[in-house]
Amino acid sequence: MAKERIGFIGIGLMGHGMAKNLLAKGHPLKFKVNRNRGNVADLLAMGASEVPTHAACAVGADVVFICVTGSPQVEQIVYGPDGLMQVARPGLVVVDCSTSEPESTARIRADFARHNVTFVDAPLTRTPKEAEEGRLNTMVGADPATFERIRPVLAAFCENVFHVGPPGHGTVMKLINNFISLAQIAAIAEGYAAAAKAGVDLRKLFELMSAGAVNSGLMQGMIGGALEGDLGRLKFAIANAQKDLRYYTHLTEALNMPSPVAESVHQSFVQASVMGLGEKFTPSMLELHEKINGIRIVPRATA
Repeated sequence: MAKERIGFIGIGLMGHGMAKNLLAKGHPLKFKVNRNRGNVADLLAMGASEVPTHAACAVGADVVFICVTGSPQVEQIVYGPDGLMQVARPGLVVVDCSTSEPESTARIRADFARHNVTFVDAPLTRTPKEAEEGRLNTMVGADPATFERIRPVLAAFCENVFHVGPPGHGTVMKLINNFISLAQIAAIAEGYAAAAKAGVDLRKLFELMSAGAVNSGLMQGMIGGALEGDLGRLKFAIANAQKDLRYYTHLTEALNMPSPVAESVHQSFVQASVMGLGEKFTPSMLELHEKINGIRIVPRATA
């Protein structure tokens, strides 16, 4: 069977590995760079072609992937000048791998459906490292027939492809997943700040926690790196975390349910961004507490 022809929008930290693995699995691929042009040379060498507009990604493609920051960027790609909606045609599948707002996703899906285009939400977990290795996880909101069609394509860059329910459920599940993980990161940062301020041995605390039920990949990546002076092991920007938490609180508001923990966690990430840490990775929540408490958690080389 002929490989699905791919259009790809968003060759960033995650998108580069996804596109590379699609090419390696034999999919014809053309791409539109969203912001960064620094990592496209190897894709071109593998046979990909670069196109000048979002619309051009869809022309002649069977499946178009979008992998950008969030809903404003997705909406611009769909509705903006030379956007995907201008070249919508029956049979095309557009897959949004971004972390987006459920309300925006539903509106885009309905607008595409008027052109017999299928819009799928398939956000991702794991990191750029797993993207390069073809070992991401994705949670797919789609009808069963569409899921079966795109599952082999998603398997090109995913280790685990979860069909989590009908359209929209992928986006909702991603927001819940991110809220829980970011709440853990905020709690770890606050707890280690309290330990530092109390004079507790941070390495002993890490050893103790690593041996108990509280241990997690998040703690290992965050504190295991921080105690060696490395705040880059969890490559997810604080500003993106802030955005995802905002989307989650919008979701809970739409569901008419209180979310006091999420509101508190969201504000801690807002504070970090206001204090100039937005472009740093989430382990730099430790830096936030260093700033506001006048303490040292992360060892740094002395001049």
